[in-house]
Amino acid sequence: MLGTYKIPQVTYAFVSHVLNEKRQFPFFYRMVPKEEALYPGIVKLLQHFRWTLIGLLAPDTDNGTNYGDFLPLLLAINEFVEEGFNCSYLKHALTVKGWTRCRERDNLDLLPQDDWGGILSLDNHRIYNTVQAVAHALNAADSSRSRQRVAGSLNIQKLQPWQTLPPSRCVESCRPGFVKMVQEGKPLCCYDCIPCPEGTISSQEDAEHCAKCPENQHQNKDKDQCDPKVITFLTYEEDMGIVLSSFALFLSITTSFVLGIFITYKKTPIVKANNRDLSYILLFSLLLSFLSSFLFIGRPRKVTCLLQQSAFSIIFSLAVSSVLAKTITVVLAFLATKPGNKVRRWLGKCLANSIVISCSSVQVAICSIWLGIFPPFPDSDMKSQPGQIILQCNEGSAAMFYGALGYMGFLSAICFTVAFLARKLPGSFNEAKLITFSMLVFCSVWVSFVPTYLSTKGKYMVAVQVFSILASSAGLLGCLFLPKCYIILLRSDLNTKAYITTTKLEI
Repeated sequence: MLGTYKIPQVTYAFVSHVLNEKRQFPFFYRMVPKEEALYPGIVKLLQHFRWTLIGLLAPDTDNGTNYGDFLPLLLAINEFVEEGFNCSYLKHALTVKGWTRCRERDNLDLLPQDDWGGILSLDNHRIYNTVQAVAHALNAADSSRSRQRVAGSLNIQKLQPWQTLPPSRCVESCRPGFVKMVQEGKPLCCYDCIPCPEGTISSQEDAEHCAKCPENQHQNKDKDQCDPKVITFLTYEEDMGIVLSSFALFLSITTSFVLGIFITYKKTPIVKANNRDLSYILLFSLLLSFLSSFLFIGRPRKVTCLLQQSAFSIIFSLAVSSVLAKTITVVLAFLATKPGNKVRRWLGKCLANSIVISCSSVQVAICSIWLGIFPPFPDSDMKSQPGQIILQCNEGSAAMFYGALGYMGFLSAICFTVAFLARKLPGSFNEAKLITFSMLVFCSVWVSFVPTYLSTKGKYMVAVQVFSILASSAGLLGCLFLPKCYIILLRSDLNTKAYITTTKLEI
């Protein structure tokens, strides 16, 4: 019975795989379960916990060479469910009498315990125990992480088909924020870990490629997730906004104070000299220029964006036109003192007003075309600064912006040239020196403005323009009016017609 023809028919040892062939050995019975039933569980654990398969040791026998010939675990579970619940996963199950479609989740508690023995073979029973143990382990791990206890019985789920064995690795895994790059001439398991490019992330280990962040988000420091960008603009609350707004307010008050002095002492010779009305126009335009800087601070709005550049351009053109009219008046007044010269008829308020109106009208026309065809508008810049959404005013047309700025520079250059040529005029015409120095400061500020403006971004670009407005206007105010205020308030003995017409104005 145990050894017919001296060949054992019942064995507990691991024997050759050839003896499993039932056609050749129909009476052979092995008392131990097939070791193939353990392989799916091992592979599943390797894949789930992402363990690295270093290698495989197997004897140089038939059993060693046969590793992959086993029944897939998805299939074993399906057979168990179909037999236990009298259902089928096939699409045509409803056409067979007494059969129904298997559901994705069927509770084992519904199955009588007495039927288990007839359904489960030894191999399937071992598979079931393995799946149940893994399920309980995963459930406990999940409960530990989330600190929530999950109650309920084990549900049989339809598992995914078996895939290939976990790949071998000869390098460490690429952590999130990096992407794999295969090394040339080496196996696929050997690769380099390269950081994700700017603006992209990878949230998993051994990522094949990096994903690009949405436009309103940016990569974090570790490049493993996208964070919302910070909205930024030049505000009154930050240090830079506080300094600029305080400076603008101080200069506005100072200009108002100077204008009040000139109105109070309007009948004195120092105020009447060189066209008193031009001094009023210039002081008023300087006051407006200081106040216009507040249009650039704060959250950009539709109205402020429309007024920013146009108001700034027209006000400054008015100021420079007034200085140009003063300069031309100085030159004509000097020429009128020469015998036989007929330029005296050109002197007077009519000429000065014509210069101011005509020069300012050109800038008004430029800004009108600008606002009518290419009006500025609120805009958001999401690309200039990483991690920031910059709220700013879009000029609408860069050509119109630099055209208005260029015309203002053209007027300044003419004014500086005329004042420079007239700087050595004697006596009362010494104001040409003050005009020359004031225009030198004015032009220096705006010549340095262009490269600085183009090299900055975001709110710092706005801050540069505000600083240029304040600095150039302060240069005109200080150079042209502070010396006269000194004479009016502290040296009233010099504020006489005789002194002004006979000596140089030395402070």
